[in-house]
Amino acid sequence: MSPFKEDGLVWMNGRLVPWKEARIHVASHCVHYGSSMFEGFRAYDTPRGTAVFRLETHTKRLFNSCKIYRMDMPYTQEEFNRAVIDTVRANKLRSCYVRPLVYRGYTALGVDPTPNPVDCAVLVWEWGKYLGPEALENGVDVCVSSWQRMAPNTFPALAKTGANYMNSQLIKLEALKNGYSEGIGLNARGHVSEGSGENIFLVVNGALLTPPLSCSILPGITRDSVITLAGEMGLSVSESTVPRELLYTADEVFFTGSAAEITPIRSIDRIPVGTGRRGPVTSALQERFFDIIEGRRPDAHRWLTMIEW
Repeated sequence: MSPFKEDGLVWMNGRLVPWKEARIHVASHCVHYGSSMFEGFRAYDTPRGTAVFRLETHTKRLFNSCKIYRMDMPYTQEEFNRAVIDTVRANKLRSCYVRPLVYRGYTALGVDPTPNPVDCAVLVWEWGKYLGPEALENGVDVCVSSWQRMAPNTFPALAKTGANYMNSQLIKLEALKNGYSEGIGLNARGHVSEGSGENIFLVVNGALLTPPLSCSILPGITRDSVITLAGEMGLSVSESTVPRELLYTADEVFFTGSAAEITPIRSIDRIPVGTGRRGPVTSALQERFFDIIEGRRPDAHRWLTMIEW
């Protein structure tokens, strides 16, 4: 049974179409060669109305992903931002998950993608907590995956592409098969990279540590937000190479991501992290983050784009 309500509208190439009519041809290039770029972020129900979290930053990353893969966008970033707002409004959702998508469509098949059009879509749906409703408080059990993240000069980790997420699927499937909620990938040198769909932070002696962009991570926007908030809270943050064994001795470890938000990790490879429960630094960051995105604290960084109904 589909988790989607399937009675909403999808924005496709400039117009809103019924959910069940939002189709592509089976011979579309993206189906055969993974030539798609996407984003994922949330709109939150706040006292002032529906607010999209860091809309412009997300669509900027989408445009950068397309640039890396030489995909000429048929819309400006401002037009794409408007498409997101129009789609949320058309579906009348006070809170939702937003999935903008850019992909090579239907004309010809072959490794050369350039004969195919660049098509665009935006879909939205109601989506609860990514790693479960209790995860934000209780934390999750994860493992270090046997699958590594992409090495430099193989796939560009800075691009958020459908093809990259085949690697993420292997990490996730292995974790679930072995009884964990999520997996952590290492880079080609054996250093900590990220989860299957999340960035990762460690708390060591009160300071935050997170892998740098050179460790085959996606430049996460929630990651960037946490770095900003931590600085405001007087916490030291270092973007440094993280050896695997530090995962087991850190005081706290947590994931960040648009879907996962800020999710504590309570064990790694069945070794408890710290006390085996959400730690004080993670909790404080969660409180500050959710206070902003849910409208209880002033939006000093202008992270929220309000939607007028």
